Amino acid sequence: MVLSPSAGSATVRKPLGKGFLTGAIKPGTTFGKDDYRSTVPRFAAQAIEANEKLVTLLGELAADKGVTSAQIALAWLLAQKPWIVPIPGTTKLNRLEENLAAADIVLSQKDTQQITEALETIKIVGERYSPEHQARVGR
Repeated sequence: MVLSPSAGSATVRKPLGKGFLTGAIKPGTTFGKDDYRSTVPRFAAQAIEANEKLVTLLGELAADKGVTSAQIALAWLLAQKPWIVPIPGTTKLNRLEENLAAADIVLSQKDTQQITEALETIKIVGERYSPEHQARVGR
C-alpha cells in the first residue's frame, strides 16, 4: 500500500494478493518456473494451506451475496476509508468488469467487522515477496 497523507489518499497495489484472494489458488496449486509466484513464500504449499482460512471466509461471504471472493476483498478495502484506492491488475476484460463491480457492493457493518476480525486473528503465513524483492522493501 502506498500512503500519501498530503494528497489524502492510499493506493493499494495488488489488493487481491497476486490472485490469492480470488479463491482460484487452492491447496495443491503449483506454479511453473516462469510464474513469479513460484518464488514467493506466500505461495509455497504450506503457506497456501495455512492461509486458506481467510480465502474460505471471503468465499462464504461472496456466496451469500452472489458475488466473487475478489469482489468481497475489494469491497472490504473500499469500505475502510473513502480515500483508499485499490488498483487490481488484470489482463482480462471480464475480470476488469468484475473488479469494477465491487464498487457497487455494500457490505454491512457485520460483514466488514467479520473480515477485519479474521485479519486480526488469522496469522498470514509467508512473505509477500520473493527473498530478493523482500530485501528491497522499505528502502
